[in-house]
Amino acid sequence: MATKRSGKRQPSKRPAGKTAVIRPITPFEGLTVARFMESDVQSAHEGAPADAIASMMIEGFGSVPIVDNRQRLVGVVSEYDLLASLERGHKWSEVTARDIMAHNPYSIRPETNVATLVHVLLQSDLIRAPVVDKDGTLVGIVARRDILRAYLNYEADKMVP
Repeated sequence: MATKRSGKRQPSKRPAGKTAVIRPITPFEGLTVARFMESDVQSAHEGAPADAIASMMIEGFGSVPIVDNRQRLVGVVSEYDLLASLERGHKWSEVTARDIMAHNPYSIRPETNVATLVHVLLQSDLIRAPVVDKDGTLVGIVARRDILRAYLNYEADKMVP
């Protein structure tokens, strides 16, 4: 049973009689994001109009990373953000990325291993995550499907970790 600071007992989220199993990561899970992230990322600046960002999404991107003048990640505009702006009655030509973006988005580092990436994507319900270097500069993007593709390629070719 888990307890809160107040001392009141709260039921555990784990099914009765079950214990957490910690297992070693597989060779595939040890691969780094840098091995299969997309490094040719379409991004936009904070002042980009929403209609321009929507046009980028028509090409197959479900979200667009927003960067500052030094290419540091400052936000993300998703399809959800664009739809929410429509619901509020905004004209996309009059709204900028700064107005509708999610600030301080989740991001991943290139040296992050697959096991950690999978955990972050599952826990956050993200479909894709921007990849940034130690300075916060956008260097790539990685999506769930990139992991699936990498796994299939790994199994087919047994990529060397």
